[in-house]
Amino acid sequence: MSIVRIENVSKRYQLGEQEVVALHDVSVAIEAGEFAALAGPSGSGKTTLLNMIGCIDVATSGRVIIDGRDVTGRNPDELADLRAHTLGFIFQTFNLLPVLSAEENVEYPLINIQSVPRAERRKRVAYFLDMVGLGRFAKHRPGQLSGGQRQRVAIARALATHPKIVLADEPTANLDHASGEGILQLMKQINDHQGTTFIFSTHDARVMAMANRLIRISDGAIVGEEVNP
Repeated sequence: MSIVRIENVSKRYQLGEQEVVALHDVSVAIEAGEFAALAGPSGSGKTTLLNMIGCIDVATSGRVIIDGRDVTGRNPDELADLRAHTLGFIFQTFNLLPVLSAEENVEYPLINIQSVPRAERRKRVAYFLDMVGLGRFAKHRPGQLSGGQRQRVAIARALATHPKIVLADEPTANLDHASGEGILQLMKQINDHQGTTFIFSTHDARVMAMANRLIRISDGAIVGEEVNP
């Protein structure tokens, strides 16, 4: 069974008197364990599609099915619960809380998950900071870290909830070449070793080359797919 199914999804916005079509009748399925990239220029609809998968935005029409659950018509609490337990997010701007340390940022999404006690939270925080190579920077705040290190904290935070799917929106956009390359290699290792599904929105050629599946989007529609061996 596909871990993500998008069925005939359209998304329209009202901009004053003008209707803007961000997605038009998009259908795609992504299997568990894929390292997939949604690729296209700015304004193509790739981030809108990623937001649909992340239950951050709601389709105007069509169905979005995440891990076997149809999210159409779900209330905000149900969507928040699905995001907390099934999805992890990595953003190009890192989205770390500047007043919190690296370890506190990683722990933050776990605090409202009642099934994860404090001792387990601390264990996960230490484990994932070590995984991304930042164990000795646990007490550092984001302002004391480089861009690449901040993105590593963001990856640890995304993984701490044990998500089945990690969504990454242009995760290399604000990094230099060496840092971006290191972040990509780290995410691919996690994908290979843990089987976590990664879905990117990107126009970075390095991400496209590393993806085992490339879904090309233009003007709100899927215009092609490529499978990399």
